[in-house]
Amino acid sequence: MRRSSITILLLVMTAVLSLTSCRGMKSEKPPIMPQQNMAFQDRFNAQEENAFFEDGRSMRMPVEGTIAQGKRRDDGKYYDGTDDSGNFVETIPAELTSDLLYRGKDRYDIFCSVCHGGTGDGRGIIMTGQYGYVPAPTFHSDRIRGLPDGEIYSAIANGVRNMPSYASQIPVEDRWAIVAYVRALQESQYVPEPEMENYSVDLASLKEEYRLEKEKAEALAAARAGDQAEEEISVSRGEGLYTMYACQTCHSVDGSMLVGPSFKNLYGNVRPLDTGETVMADEDYLYESITMPSAKIASGYNNVMPAYDYLTDGEVKSLIEFIKAQSTN
Repeated sequence: MRRSSITILLLVMTAVLSLTSCRGMKSEKPPIMPQQNMAFQDRFNAQEENAFFEDGRSMRMPVEGTIAQGKRRDDGKYYDGTDDSGNFVETIPAELTSDLLYRGKDRYDIFCSVCHGGTGDGRGIIMTGQYGYVPAPTFHSDRIRGLPDGEIYSAIANGVRNMPSYASQIPVEDRWAIVAYVRALQESQYVPEPEMENYSVDLASLKEEYRLEKEKAEALAAARAGDQAEEEISVSRGEGLYTMYACQTCHSVDGSMLVGPSFKNLYGNVRPLDTGETVMADEDYLYESITMPSAKIASGYNNVMPAYDYLTDGEVKSLIEFIKAQSTN
């Protein structure tokens, strides 16, 4: 009985000592791993060579004709913005709800407003000229308003001209949400007068407000013109503006074909227009083409150039002097 009591006491003391030794102290020794198969696997790392396959690649391509689970996209209208004939769909292939519009506004403010502006006028914070970006087009031109919804979706997904693709940043549903919000911006900025009469809108007050704003703008422009009376007009300044506003991305000086006509031998020559008419490329034509590019479209080119109507008179004339310098005739 005595021996049994001593045995029990020893067991209790051993247990107490064992428990007191477990005080949460971290061991600097590596953990004991009886099963090490998970730590040391017989596998290949990414891009590692594998001599087992003929092409030597350990990273295998999917089996031809297979689609990963959840990646089947057979609805071309929704995922590509095109119909069975490959034409852009006219309207959004999704239910237009207030939630979709608000989602579009949220995504637009994040991804689009820095270039296209908060109202879609193409004058975002980085389109001021000092960053050298080609100005983004306004969404309120007749051309953009006339685009099918699928084409705007495609511009977001695939990019267009200087605009990069946002496919990796904006998922499909959000792309359509942005398209919906762009249409809402267009509606908010362009309401025909007969349609406005259907609502409780004081047209007379709006017209008077517009008249006052116009007079104010004209007075400011007149004052600005006075301040610019001594503004420099030169070829060298025009060359600097040509670079600063990234004109070279669309207009070459060596005769090569880009998005827009080359400046080489442009001045002083007859230019065919898309209407079938012709026009002499004199100073008046060049001035109009810079400030109101949609007025006369050169034959063979699309109406995609934004208006540089925010340039000063001296800046426009300096650009014209630079264009004239590219002509040898």
